[in-house]
Amino acid sequence: MHRRSFIQRTCTAALLGPMALAAAQNRRVRIGFLGAVHSHAAAKIQIARDSADWELIGVADSTTAGEATAKRLNVKVLPPDEILAKAEVIAIESAVRDQAKLALLALKAGKHIHLEKPGAAALPEFTQLVNEARERRLLLQTGYMWRHNPGFHKIFEAVREGWLGDVVMVRAHMSNNLAPSSRAEWAEFKGGSMFEQGSHMIDAIVRLLGKPRQITSTLRTHGSSTDTLKDNNIAILEYPKATAVLTNSSLQRTAAPQRSFEVIGSEGWAKLEPIEQPRLQIELRQAAGPYAKGAQEVPLSRFERYVGDFVELAAAVRGERQLSVLLDDELLVAEATLRASNMHWTQAPC
Repeated sequence: MHRRSFIQRTCTAALLGPMALAAAQNRRVRIGFLGAVHSHAAAKIQIARDSADWELIGVADSTTAGEATAKRLNVKVLPPDEILAKAEVIAIESAVRDQAKLALLALKAGKHIHLEKPGAAALPEFTQLVNEARERRLLLQTGYMWRHNPGFHKIFEAVREGWLGDVVMVRAHMSNNLAPSSRAEWAEFKGGSMFEQGSHMIDAIVRLLGKPRQITSTLRTHGSSTDTLKDNNIAILEYPKATAVLTNSSLQRTAAPQRSFEVIGSEGWAKLEPIEQPRLQIELRQAAGPYAKGAQEVPLSRFERYVGDFVELAAAVRGERQLSVLLDDELLVAEATLRASNMHWTQAPC
């Protein structure tokens, strides 16, 4: 090769290297949805449709409700095989009873997955998903909607940095006014609303404190309906030097759902209420980190559900970062959720 040609090619490669890297980092990731009937599905489909991070292939859902959601959002309805063939990432937004089955199908097809919570109705099912993802080096992200809430981020930071001292108690409350039309589906599972909604708080508790030593639950049917849905529940998660108490009800009759998360430590406390839009208060015995001694309200950025999850997932697929919750922690959250729901060894809906 002549010296001039070598220099020209070397210079071209030097210029193209950063350009190719930038193109790879900016590329849109192909995503498809299996299912569109979960209550979170429409918002997530819209994010994938409108985001510069994603190229939405379409939705596979043959139900009347799923097809209606796709039509309303002007998204193609395609056969599952076509979704699996064309997409790099599969988002599972089916009915809960079908989540684990569809997630396994996607993983076996070599696809990264965003799995709507809770993800599986039995620990062996979720363990199989984690093992499959690990063996195939695929990403598995569970769709707990507050993982990127700035209020939770600030609480986790305060605990991690020791600004609250030693955590001794967590108090969490999760309620809603469940529509009568949704009770039958929620009642398919022994854990009822603890499984469906309490899992959001269990996710935060377990990621904050780790695996609990023991979980004790009281799950009750207290509503006026004639079904068996466990709609008024308490779970206690015990740690060597801390206790987490989660109360959960789907019988709240007011318009705004009551949801809160409080951490009490030896040097102070932090309380997030409401969670959306988040309002965080912190009180410290002594100044620590960015916080003054005494009580104060912490400024927070505006929060939009699911956006942070999908930004993170696209970046992870492109190799720009890791997921913030890795497989071992996903499994711990799933196990604690199932234990709190008295479903640890159930193999199928009741």
